[in-house]
Formats: sequence, C-alpha cells, structure tokens
Amino acid sequence: MVIRAHTPAFLKMPYVERGMSVGLFGGSFNPPHRGHELVAEIALRRLGLDQLWWMVTPGNPLKNRTDLASLEERVELSRRLAPGPKVKVTAFEAAHNLHYTAKTLDFVKARNPGIRFVWIMGADNLKHFHLWQDWRGIAETFPIAVIDRPGSTLAYLSSKMAKTYAHARIDEDDAAVLPFLAAPAWTFIHGPRSSLSSSAIRGERSAI
Repeated sequence: MVIRAHTPAFLKMPYVERGMSVGLFGGSFNPPHRGHELVAEIALRRLGLDQLWWMVTPGNPLKNRTDLASLEERVELSRRLAPGPKVKVTAFEAAHNLHYTAKTLDFVKARNPGIRFVWIMGADNLKHFHLWQDWRGIAETFPIAVIDRPGSTLAYLSSKMAKTYAHARIDEDDAAVLPFLAAPAWTFIHGPRSSLSSSAIRGERSAI
C-alpha cells in the first residue's frame, strides 16, 4: 500500500521526536479488552514512557483468521479503550505489508533514529515466544518489558526466552531504566491483572 495524504491516519506511523521513550504494544486485539488496557497502563507508568504505540496488526500468522474482525473495527474499539493521550493506536503494519514482529521492529528502528523503543508484551505470550519468527532477533533489537497476565506469572522462569536471556534480565524495580539499555535487555513487571481474554470474549459472543 502506498501512503498518500488521504490515507487514514491509523495507517500512518505515529509522530515522535528524538529522545523520546516509546513502547511498542502489538497484537490482533480481536477484540481489545480491559486486560490490554491494563498492560498499556502499567507499561506507561513503570517504564516512564513518553508514548505507547498500540499496534493493531493485520493478523497473527500463528492464529486462525476465520473469526478475525476487520482492521477498522479493531482500531476503533482499541481507540475507545486506550488509556490516555500518550497511547497512539496505529495499524501502520497493514500499510507496509508487515506480518511478523521481527520485520516490524526492523522497520520501526530504521525509520526512527534517536528514539528509545521498548517492545511490550503480556506474559501469556512468553511461553510460546520462541515459536515466533526470528525470536532471537526480536530480543536483540529492542529491550523487552513483559507484563504479568493471569496464569503466566511463572513464565519468566520457565520459558525458553527467559532461560536463553536470563543474563539480560533486570529487576522490575529498575524498569524505568529499560528504555535506556541496549538489547538484549528485559524485565518482568508484576501489577494488576485482568482475567479477560480475546478468545473467551469471542466464544461468549458466538454462543449468544
């Protein structure tokens, strides 16, 4: 897709200025829910971020897309849920045919020199993180903040990613310095948790 002046704003990369600390929080958000909002809130507060990009993806290659809502619908629902003006809901990946996190991070890094990025993810993704395409490349592109999710608290001890990069983990009390560290560097942050999940919400809707 070619980016033109009339292209919807959500397909454009958010504006940033040199020196900013920016969290990258990606997912299909199908649909977005309070659990996602909590992750964004915790990341903003604990990492001291200037912005958080709530990145609505075209679709997760590891997941079934048959029940995937339209990109426009997921963006709009995410906007309604986003906690505050520092959160920028964007779907720029769709405009550049980006379907894998590793490619997205390379793309973001190349186009935003002087920005301190942190990859944000819920702990429920940590267990299977090593199945993502070029997962080591992801871990070595930007620092990572893993936010606690119900049932995943011990993932930071048992996952392949946690074991492989145990030497690069910092204490969550030092989370505010994470944006200033070179990758690989990561931390596991505890905080309020929501038991909501997108799959459960979709299941409830289909049962109605």
